[in-house]
Amino acid sequence: MSQPRRVPRSRAWRVLALPALVCVLAACSSSPAPGGPRAAAGGKSASGAAAASPSPTPTGPPGTMFDTFHYTGADDPELAAHGWAVRDGAGGPGIKDSWSTTGAAFPEDADAQGGRVLKLSSSTDGTKQGTKQVEVHSTGNNLLNGTFAARVYLADKPAAGRTGDHVVQTFFPISPEDSSANYSELDYEYMPNGGWGSVGPQLDTTSWFKSDPPDRVTHALKKSLGGWHLMMITAMDGKVTYSLDGKDLFTSTGKYVPREKMDIHFSNWFIDLMPSIAGQRSWDMKVNWFYYKADQAVSQADVQKAVDGFYAAGTGYVNTLPKS
Repeated sequence: MSQPRRVPRSRAWRVLALPALVCVLAACSSSPAPGGPRAAAGGKSASGAAAASPSPTPTGPPGTMFDTFHYTGADDPELAAHGWAVRDGAGGPGIKDSWSTTGAAFPEDADAQGGRVLKLSSSTDGTKQGTKQVEVHSTGNNLLNGTFAARVYLADKPAAGRTGDHVVQTFFPISPEDSSANYSELDYEYMPNGGWGSVGPQLDTTSWFKSDPPDRVTHALKKSLGGWHLMMITAMDGKVTYSLDGKDLFTSTGKYVPREKMDIHFSNWFIDLMPSIAGQRSWDMKVNWFYYKADQAVSQADVQKAVDGFYAAGTGYVNTLPKS
């Protein structure tokens, strides 16, 4: 069951934002990042297409945000200049005050379209001091209605160490402040080993009206989902629909729809500490790309067509959304 995040984000987080100013002052331009062969939907190679790298200017179709996450690391000036931050601060959810930038990386991946991913690696030894959680989020506060989509790799097993941790792998747009009168949050949360009393594997899709006290509607899919998936959220015409690999999972209506502009977040965290599991272990969630189209309901096929077009053109980054 999805749980509220009780710490207002703008006050609780310290993020890597300085490189954005440095990049603007220095008039940064993008350089091609190394990558593997381009892959079509599902990760298979397609010949004759160029690997994408971040474009120096946010050109593209109006009302669009797209990123392939072709960066060198959490301190890459391009990452901040393109409106992303890596969380490094206090607060929840999960093991409080354990957020670290060291878990964010951008390695090559043969199964990824374009050959590179954002990898979110969280680790624990069952103690608070031995736990590191990771989150990467946008900073523009300008996503509301429309289509949100991401190609995400979910892990059923740890990348290293023994299994059993109550880990949560998430993709969600959310208000910048938990205390906002128009609080909005739309969650995908995958728990391979369950949590909060449930037995995994389980994928929760949850639409929020209020964070504290929690007011939400939710749906649980009891199914193993280890591997790559296309996750979509469509918020249009007074309803929110969550779909996975082209299949609708859950729809919320009424007050459980976005009411204010949000940021997008990718997060990998632990519900609780489990010292009974011996040794160090780490869990990896991966994000291939993120796509957002404002004020339009876009089908899965058309999302993938647009993404394929960006990769074929060598376009790694687009943001033509109005400034918030």
